[in-house]
Amino acid sequence: MARYQQGTRVSEYVLEEPLGAGAFGEVWRARHHIWKDDQVAVKLPTEPQYVRHLQREGVVVHGLRHPNIVRVLGLDPYADTPYMVMELVRGPSLKQVLTENPTGLPAETVELILRGVTAALVAAHGAGVLHRDLKPGNILLNLAGGTLNGLTLDAVKVGDFGLGMDDSESLRAMAQSASIAREDKLVGTIAYMAPELRDGLKKADARADLYAVGVILFEMLTGERPAGAELPSTLRPGAPSGLDEIFRRLYAHYDRRYESAQAVFNDLDRRSGVRRPLPPVPPAAAPAGAHRAAPPRDLHVCPGCSHALAVDDQFCTMCGRQVAADIRRCRACGAYPAAADQYCIFCGAALPLARV
Repeated sequence: MARYQQGTRVSEYVLEEPLGAGAFGEVWRARHHIWKDDQVAVKLPTEPQYVRHLQREGVVVHGLRHPNIVRVLGLDPYADTPYMVMELVRGPSLKQVLTENPTGLPAETVELILRGVTAALVAAHGAGVLHRDLKPGNILLNLAGGTLNGLTLDAVKVGDFGLGMDDSESLRAMAQSASIAREDKLVGTIAYMAPELRDGLKKADARADLYAVGVILFEMLTGERPAGAELPSTLRPGAPSGLDEIFRRLYAHYDRRYESAQAVFNDLDRRSGVRRPLPPVPPAAAPAGAHRAAPPRDLHVCPGCSHALAVDDQFCTMCGRQVAADIRRCRACGAYPAAADQYCIFCGAALPLARV
C-alpha cells in the first residue's frame, strides 16, 4: 500500500499516480500545479535512513547528462516531504516487458537495449559513478507507440543510480532487504549482484555493474536468469553467437570479466560488423580528458580512489576514506549529518552550528 496519496502537493508538483515502490521509497507521476501538461516523476523516501541516499543519488546523477540516463530535474532532501524530481519516462520497465514476454525478446531488440544500457554505463563510469543496483526494474523504455516496434536507442533509459552504500556488507544487506516481495519470495536484486560483492571479497567497481548486464542479457534472450555455465543459445537455439560470447565475458569471474562498458560496446560493433557511435553527450557531461569526465561542479574527488563525491560528504562512498578535516556527528544518534544541516535527517535532533 502506498504511503503517499494522490493529490498530495510536493514542492511545485501534485502527485497523480504511483509508478512503483521499493523497500525504501516510492515513485509517482506528478504534474506541475500550474502548468498542467508539465509532468515529471517524483521519488519519495519511505524510510528516514534513505533520505541521505536520496540526496547522494540526486547530487551525483544531476551531473550525468546523457540520453540513456534518466535525468534529475530537482532535489530537496530537507523539505518536509523529501523528494527528487526526474524526467518522466512514458513507458514500461524492462521487467514489465520481460513479464509480458516470458520466452525472451527478439534478438534485434535485445541488442538495442543492451547498447542503450552499455552507453549509459560508459557515461556514468567515465564520470566515476557506479550504478550498484542494475536490474530490469531500473531500465525504462520510452515507447512511442506503446509497443517494442520502432524502439530507438535513446528510448532506453537507466535510472536509480547508486545505492550510496559505503561498504560491501551494507550493500549486501540492502540488496537482500530490497529483494523480498510481499509474498516473501526472493524476486531478484541479489540475483544481479556480482559474486565478489555477495561474498564480500571486493568493493564495487565497474565490473560489478557489467556482471549485472550479463544477467540481464541472458534474461532478455531466454526469459530466465542464468544458472551454471549455460549460454543463452542453450535455452534458445538460434540466439546470435556474438551475444553468446558477450554474455560469456560479462557473466564471468571477476578476473575474466570485461574491464569496461566501452569494451562491451566495442564488441557489439565488432561482432555485428556495423560501427554505431555512442549517443552524443551534451556539453555539460563531455569528457574533460581522454578517459575520464570532469566531475560536476557540486562534486569533489576522493584523494584515495578518485571517486566523485558530494561537497559535504565526510567519507568516500566508494572506498570509505575520510575526506573531511573535521568530522561532524549527531550527538543523539551518532549519524554523520552534512555541514549545512540544522537538524539530523536520521533522528530529527537539533544540531550545533558547524565550525566554519
